Amino acid sequence: MALVRAATVLFLLLLLHPISALHGPKGDSKNRIVKYRGAVATDDGRCSEIGMRVLRSGGNAIDASVASALCLGVVSPASSGIGGGAFMVVRLANGKALAYDSRETAPLLASENMYAGNDTSKTKGALSVAVPGEVAGLFEAWKRHGKLPWKRLVRPAEQLAGRGFRISRYLYMQMDATKSDILADKGLSEIFASNGDLKKAGEIVRNPRLALTLRQIGNYGPKAFYNGTVGLNLVRDIRKAGGIITMKDLRSYRVQVKEPLSGDILGYKLLTMPPPSSGGAAMMLILNILAQYGVPSGVSGSLGVHRLVEALKHAFAVRMNLGDPDFVDVTKVVSDMMSPKFAQELKKTINDNRTFDPSHYGGRWNQINDHGTSHLSIIDQERNAVSMTSTINRYFGAVVLSPSTGIVLNDEMDDFSVPSKVNSKDVPPPAPANFIRPGKRPLSSMAPTIVLKDNKVKAAVGASGGANIIAGTTEVFINHFFLKMDPLSSVLAPRIYHQLIPNNVFYENWTTAYNDHFEVPKDIRDGLRKKGHVLQEIPGGTISQLVVQELDGSSGNSHGDVSELVAVSDPRKGGFPAGY
Repeated sequence: MALVRAATVLFLLLLLHPISALHGPKGDSKNRIVKYRGAVATDDGRCSEIGMRVLRSGGNAIDASVASALCLGVVSPASSGIGGGAFMVVRLANGKALAYDSRETAPLLASENMYAGNDTSKTKGALSVAVPGEVAGLFEAWKRHGKLPWKRLVRPAEQLAGRGFRISRYLYMQMDATKSDILADKGLSEIFASNGDLKKAGEIVRNPRLALTLRQIGNYGPKAFYNGTVGLNLVRDIRKAGGIITMKDLRSYRVQVKEPLSGDILGYKLLTMPPPSSGGAAMMLILNILAQYGVPSGVSGSLGVHRLVEALKHAFAVRMNLGDPDFVDVTKVVSDMMSPKFAQELKKTINDNRTFDPSHYGGRWNQINDHGTSHLSIIDQERNAVSMTSTINRYFGAVVLSPSTGIVLNDEMDDFSVPSKVNSKDVPPPAPANFIRPGKRPLSSMAPTIVLKDNKVKAAVGASGGANIIAGTTEVFINHFFLKMDPLSSVLAPRIYHQLIPNNVFYENWTTAYNDHFEVPKDIRDGLRKKGHVLQEIPGGTISQLVVQELDGSSGNSHGDVSELVAVSDPRKGGFPAGY
C-alpha cells in the first residue's frame, strides 16, 4: 500500500492538477478501492459491506442504499440517521431518473421570528428540531424500485443497534468535539458516556431503544414512525424537551419525488438534486464557468485554483436566491445557474491576476452554513445507480436523543435564514427566500450527483461536509472528468473551499484520526496569495464517495466487464468500499 501511495503522490506532482500533490496519506487503510460488478461506497466500511451483501443477495442499488443508510444512522449517529433527512438521486437501468426529496420540514407551529432573542435554541435543543424525512424517503424509493423485502433491509441496522458496535476513531473525534453537550443530555450520555466521561474509540456501544424502533419500522414500515407508536413516543419526548413538533407534523409529512436537474458539460450529463438543494445547481454553474477556460490546461496549477475559487464565489453569491420551490419561485434562478450563457457572463468578471471583495460577485444575501451529513454512492450489476446524501446537520444534530425511541434528533431548523439587523456594510442581510414558514424545507448544500456518458451511467458521486459540499463534490468531479485522474487520486487530492463570506480561501492542512495527512501544496498557496486571496488552513475537509464505471466496451457486454466498476470511500473518515 505504501508503494501505491507513493505512486499516487508522484502522479499528482507530475500532473500539476488544481490542487496537486498530496502530502500522504500515511495511515492504515483497508480496501479503499475495489473493482467489481456491483459496488457500494459509504463513509463507514461496515455499512459498505452491508450494502454489498444486499447486492449479492439479489437486491439492487436502491435496496442497498436503504440498508446502508440505516446502518450509517446507527454507527455514525453524529452525521446522519432516521432523526434527519436526505436527498437521493436514482438513475435506473431502463434510463428513468428520479430525485427523492426527504428533506426535513419546519413544524406547523414554526414561525419566521420564533428564535428572536434566543439564537442558541436555533442551533441546538428541541426547538431546533425539524420534522424528520429519511424513513419516508427510503421507503418511497424502495416501494417504487426495490426488490428485496423491506424487513430484510432494515434488519442489519437493527442488529447493530441492539448487539452493539465499536466506536470508530472518526466518531470519537465527533464525540470529543461535542463532549459537553453529550454529557449534558441524559439520552446521549447513557449511550456514549460511562462514569461521567466519554467512551473511547474501539469501545462497544449499544442503543437498544433504537433497535426496537428499527424493528417496528421493519415490521410496519414508515407508518410506525409517522402514525404509530414510534411517532407518538418521539413527539412526546420532543415536546417534553421544549420542542413544537406534533403528531400532525408527522402525519402530514410527504416525500417529494421530482425530476432531477440535468445539465451537459463537455460530453457528460449530470443528474443532480433540484431546490431546496442548492448544491447541484451551484456545481453546474461552477463547471460551466471553468469549462470555458479549456480542459485540462485552463484549470490546472495555481491559476486553475484561482479560477475555481472565483467560480465558487460567484456560485455562492447566486445560490442564496434559492429556497423551497413550494414557497418561493426559483425558476429563473435555477435556469440561470444551469445556463452556459449565464456562466459566460460571469466569466467575463473574473480577472486572472486578482480576486475581489464579495460585493464584486453581486451577492445580496448572507450565507447559511449547513453542517454534518453522510454520503453514499452505489452502482449495481444492472447499472442502477444511487447517489444519496443524508444529514442531521451539526454533530449529533440538536444534541438531544429521544430516550424512548433511541433516535438522535436533527437541528435542521438552523439551516433557515432568520430576520436580523445588519450592523456592518460588509455583512449582507439574511435571505428572505430561506425564511421560516410552516411546512417549508430549508436550503441545503447537498449535491448527490449521477454522471452519464452516451446515456450510460458513468459515475455516482457526492460528498458530506456542510456548505463545503459544493466545492468538495465539484473538485472530485474536476479531478476525474476534467483532469483525467484515476478515481482514487481524484478523492485523495487535498481540497480548497470558499463560501464568499467570509472572503477567505480555506484549505486542507490536517492529519485525520487515521493518521492520514492532507495538505494543499505551498506553491498553490503562494500563487493564491499573490492574487490577493486571504488563506486560512482548516483541520478537516469534505468526505467524498465515488463509484466510476470504465466504459471501455471490451467485453461486448452492455453491462461491461466485471472489473469495470471502481469504488472509492474517502480515507478522511476512515471508510472503505465493498463490492462483488
